[in-house]
Amino acid sequence: MPYLAHFGLKDHPFALTPNTDYYYPTQENANIIASLDFALRRDTGIIKIVGEVGTGKTLLCRLLVNKLIDTDAVAYINAPQADTQSIIRAVCSEFGIAVGSKDASAYTALNRFLVQEHSKGRLAVVVVDEAQHLGKEGLEAIRLVSNLETETSKLLQIVLFGQTELDELLRDPSLRQLNQRVVFSFSTKPLTMFETRNYIAHRIRVSRREGMDYEIFLESALTAIAQASAGIPRIVNILADKSLLVAFSAGSPTVQRAHVREAIKDTPGLFKSSGGWSFSALFGRVFAIRGLMMTAAVAVGLLLASAAGWAWWRHAHIMTGQSLVSGQASTATAQRAIPPVSPTPAPQVQLAAPVQAQTPTPMQTAAPVMPVSPPVSVLPPPQPAVLPPAAAVAPAPPPVAAVAPAPPPVVARAAHHGKRSAHQATHRGKSARSAKGQGSAPSVATAPATVGAAPSASPASPESAAPAPQAAPVEPVIVVPAQVHPGVYPSSPR
Repeated sequence: MPYLAHFGLKDHPFALTPNTDYYYPTQENANIIASLDFALRRDTGIIKIVGEVGTGKTLLCRLLVNKLIDTDAVAYINAPQADTQSIIRAVCSEFGIAVGSKDASAYTALNRFLVQEHSKGRLAVVVVDEAQHLGKEGLEAIRLVSNLETETSKLLQIVLFGQTELDELLRDPSLRQLNQRVVFSFSTKPLTMFETRNYIAHRIRVSRREGMDYEIFLESALTAIAQASAGIPRIVNILADKSLLVAFSAGSPTVQRAHVREAIKDTPGLFKSSGGWSFSALFGRVFAIRGLMMTAAVAVGLLLASAAGWAWWRHAHIMTGQSLVSGQASTATAQRAIPPVSPTPAPQVQLAAPVQAQTPTPMQTAAPVMPVSPPVSVLPPPQPAVLPPAAAVAPAPPPVAAVAPAPPPVVARAAHHGKRSAHQATHRGKSARSAKGQGSAPSVATAPATVGAAPSASPASPESAAPAPQAAPVEPVIVVPAQVHPGVYPSSPR
């Protein structure tokens, strides 16, 4: 190619042939190679590797063959559609087994060879590329070959590389026996954005001449190729190779984003009739798969979000209900804990005992009862002092009854106090009358006070007769003022 010298390259870095020298070990491919080596050493039987078109299955197949060919017996078959006997003869040919013209001799010779290899401790591996083209009859021949075994181990290990159509073919009910014998299954995946950029840089680095260390593809060009190729290694090779050609035609020492755009426009596609998939078909299949994956991821995300929202709403609803119930229960508990407060009765005002007027004696006239004033505190009145006997006076006009001023009514604060005062007053009244009858010193009645009538003159005895008439002694009436308790004032009579 004319651009090799222009860019300082010694070989075509983006050839479509699977060259193991340009193998870029991605993490996914490294895991597949390590898993294949582990599975083969365990005598598992049949292993399957599937992937989309152009994802590097053939390159992995050749890497596996190159790894095993030095130590083990390997038969590599790029399987076209064939019948059972053709498959068995092709396997014998790859192992270097001479077979006769009869079909039975080929199967017997293969079994004898596998036993010898097993006795030497060597593996016998059949690697089938493009296994989806075997068809049902070819896959049935693979199953028959896998039956070659001893009592303890398998004599033949089979590795099937194919496109995703191989999985669809194995789901056929007529191939269920073969499908059940597939122990390990792996799948190749497109490159990521980071892996695509490193993939291009790795191939340029392998194919460059010594001393040429500048970057041919700019960052913008690498990003454009990674986005347009969707990570399919075959499409990456096509676009990178054409971008180099466009940049060479423009005389640019580097590949820029505009050159990649021109390469994309100049690629009409690879038609399926020529044995490959068209460029648009590859894009359609890849983006359709990614679109389905993104749609599924969005649906799962929405489902998880709705489930989380429903759980949150239910939790909040339950917690709110529990809060209301617990609040009501707490209120009820608090109400039960607080003893009911009985209403405080209104203060009872004890009415004072009604003041009863003292029954008048023949010598006294009842004084009018004054209106009852509010209750006041009454202390026991002091004992009245005895006055000296009245002196003889000159004859005077007929005696007039002395009317004592009515003292303010005194009412006891309590009923029993009123009764006691009334009883004392009655007792004292009787004592006074008794003393009068006996000629002793007069006594003074206590509250409630009454107005006594003027005593009539008693007839004088013959011994005390005097030439001049004497006035009868007047019984003195002592009015005791009511003592008011501090803070209590009697109301004025109505």
